[in-house]
Amino acid sequence: MPSTRGDRSGLRLLQVHRPQFDLEKAPIPELTPESRRCIQTLAAYRPPKSPLRYPKSRSAAVLVALFVGRMGDLYVLLSRRASSLRTYAGDTALPGGKWEPRDKSIEWTARREAFEEIGLPPDYKKVPLLCVLEPFLAGNRLIVTPVVVLVLDKTLRPILNSAEVVSLFSHPLASFLNSEPPFPLEPEMLELKYHTYSDITSSSAPGKIRMHNFLTGREAGGTKPIFGLTAAILIKVAAVGYGREPAFEPYAPEEPTTQQRIAHALRHDPVFREAARAEHIDPDKTPDPSSLGESHKSAAEVERGRRRRGPFGGRRLVRAKL
Repeated sequence: MPSTRGDRSGLRLLQVHRPQFDLEKAPIPELTPESRRCIQTLAAYRPPKSPLRYPKSRSAAVLVALFVGRMGDLYVLLSRRASSLRTYAGDTALPGGKWEPRDKSIEWTARREAFEEIGLPPDYKKVPLLCVLEPFLAGNRLIVTPVVVLVLDKTLRPILNSAEVVSLFSHPLASFLNSEPPFPLEPEMLELKYHTYSDITSSSAPGKIRMHNFLTGREAGGTKPIFGLTAAILIKVAAVGYGREPAFEPYAPEEPTTQQRIAHALRHDPVFREAARAEHIDPDKTPDPSSLGESHKSAAEVERGRRRRGPFGGRRLVRAKL
């Protein structure tokens, strides 16, 4: 998240509401051991501090609303956007939208949008916060922060805003780390792969980015696959929660990190530069992307580096005295 030194309004925007959350006392069905660990890991997660400052007017948030299924597994709520919308019409998406001046925090932006779109109440007891992840860069020049919550109250019923949402459905969270479908495919879809990807040239930074695509099992009814930013966010949530990397390569070779892409956009994109200046942020003081670590390496490159360094990463092994 961006630094907010000297910016009290920015500091308030980044604050989150963390009521005491006791998993043992939560009114949810029996969890699988994997689901229990996932919830505990997400609840303990804190994103690393970022040196970037970005304008609130280009900020947005999405709500990753998890719930426990009948067998104790975790699912995420997804919506099918209305075909009449100006942007991302008909796409499969997470509830969310742009920050508004009335929002007291970026968490509240996500909760407000979810209430407006699908009727999920912004109730911290019925829907407690688990964590806030690092922001992502969207193709429409927005910096999008994922807010992860857990729906505890099973009596809640969706109230869809028909102007924005056509339908609501769920998908297993763990399936965003796998290449095999979590459901049987319809006969007409047997030749399709559950997970695919394509590497595209980034419009926000030098290099390519990998765009992932997951089938929902509802394509025959007109529902689009989960792809692009939504897929990237859910891969990240699953990887953090379950503590393992996907079964597939998540990044293109030498793909810039999300933080590097955001830094490049803040420094060079006219839309971001103008918005930053309007909020008294100097875009030229944004750190150079190259100073924000290395680009993503492929699994093969990581493995070659590990072999060169040896099993202990090139460090000297000191035997402890017993």
